[in-house]
Order: sequence, then structure tokens, then C-alpha cells
Amino acid sequence: MSTEVAVLRSEITELESILKEIPAHAVIERMTFERRLAVAREALDHLPPVSHREKLKLVFRGKPVDGSHGIVANFGARAASAFSDAFSAVSAGLSEDLKYMGPIPKRNGGSLLITGTAIGSFGFEFELPSGSLGNDQEEPTPAEEAARNIQRLFRVAADGSDEEVAEVVDVIHPRAVRKVYAFLGFLVKNEAWCGLEFEGSYFRYKNVAQLRASADRLVEANIKQSEVMLFGQLKGVLPQSRSFEFQTDADDLIKGRVGPEIENAEELNLRWLNTHTAARFDVIQVGKARPRYTLTEIIQDR
Repeated sequence: MSTEVAVLRSEITELESILKEIPAHAVIERMTFERRLAVAREALDHLPPVSHREKLKLVFRGKPVDGSHGIVANFGARAASAFSDAFSAVSAGLSEDLKYMGPIPKRNGGSLLITGTAIGSFGFEFELPSGSLGNDQEEPTPAEEAARNIQRLFRVAADGSDEEVAEVVDVIHPRAVRKVYAFLGFLVKNEAWCGLEFEGSYFRYKNVAQLRASADRLVEANIKQSEVMLFGQLKGVLPQSRSFEFQTDADDLIKGRVGPEIENAEELNLRWLNTHTAARFDVIQVGKARPRYTLTEIIQDR
């Protein structure tokens, strides 16, 4: 509850209490307090709704950290900035706004806000960007999903298979992963490791060696991105999930998702279903995991 809301509610309660003590025949005296009560109620009604914003806690251990007492200032500032950059990139990737080159979209309007220090080692408590919670929709926002997916990426990079890492990379975009790698790489350079808590879920690296191994799995050389053109037939698209199946001339059945370049996924069924075409795909492969295909364009096969 904001201070302004608390003050107005307290004033309304006091005025209502005073009016109960003033007899009905004291018309002029009552009018004064009733006018003040009406003004206070109207002011309360016109205050913008106060939304609760979820907190994200990032803590550090290692050489730059003195237990729960403090952290080297230069390291703390740069680590917080690198994490914020990674968060912005992941949010943009989940919103399907992130391109392979150029500025990160909505970075200025969707930044994390440091609201305190995190207890347990030493770190920071971040508040998610405005609008991330407190809406009437059941579906999570990109800010909420970014927090969950960064934590998930930390976890699978530490303990998961290449397939699990590839699944997250495919969702959040390789460029966003490079920002996460930059954050982890900065920690490795400074002989530090971290833990991340969100919505009651907590993951913490055991030591700098485990964090270094995780960073190595996210290095650009281990995440191969390419563009290919294949010939065959579109076998179907599910518009809601934006998933597709494509049968190549080599009789390979490719499954994947439709990229943001194609706005109307349902139109693909109407125009190209079971028609011999040329299709362009972005392909991502992590380590030895199977390639992940994103359909970006279908053109008439001439």
C-alpha cells in the first residue's frame, strides 16, 4: 500500500468517526465534515491502482564477497549491470522483438529496479518492470517469463543435457543467451558465483568451477546458428502454438515453430498446405542436441 493511499484511508476513517458523533440536527457542522469526507473519497477513487511487483533476488559468493557483510563496489555495480542487460535481452527475446543485430528493444522502459540488498550471502533484490504483475490476465508477462527462463538456463547449463539447454536457447533467442554468457563470464573472471531466487524457486551454483563449466556450455562456439533453404511440402501449422511440420524432398519430417517474421501463421495452411515450395529456416543447435528449426519464409518453388 502506498503512503498516499494509507493517508487517505486514515483520513476517511477519522472523518466517518467524527460524523457519527455529530447529531443530525447540527446541519452546518455536519456539512463541513461531509464535504471533507467526499473530497477524500474522490481522491482515493482517482488514485492509480497499486500493483504488487514480484521480486527477484540475485546473490553472490566468492572472492569479491565478504559473506553477508558486503561486496566489492566495482564488482557489484558491474555484475548488476551485466545481469540487467541479460534480463532485458531475454525479455525482448520472449516478446519476439529481439533481432540478431541492433539495439535491444524496450530496454529503457523495461529495466530492473534495485530495491534492496538480498540476505543469505550478499547481493541485490530487483523489482520487475512495471506492468509485470497486477494485471487481470492469467498468462505470465515477458518479465516474469524472463526471470523463470534465466533461472532455468542457469540450472540446465549446470546439470541438464544438451537437449534441455537447446530447448531454453530456442525459446529465449541465441543473442539473449550471449548476454547471459557475458554475465557468467564476468563472474568467472572475478572468481565469483551466484544464486537466483524467484517466486519461491531457488538455484545456486555450488562454486566457481561449476559456474565456469556452465558458461562454457553457453559460449557462442557451442551454440551454432545458421540459415538454410529446404524444398518440400508444408504438412500443417497449428496457429495457436505456431508450430509446424514440413516434409522435405529428402523425406525428412521437420518440426519446429513459426518465426515472428510470419505474422499470420494460419494463412500458411490456406496458401501452402501440401504444395511443393521452398522454405527458409533459422536453425539452432546446442552441442550434440538435435537442431531446432524456426520457419521464417515460404516462397513459391519455380
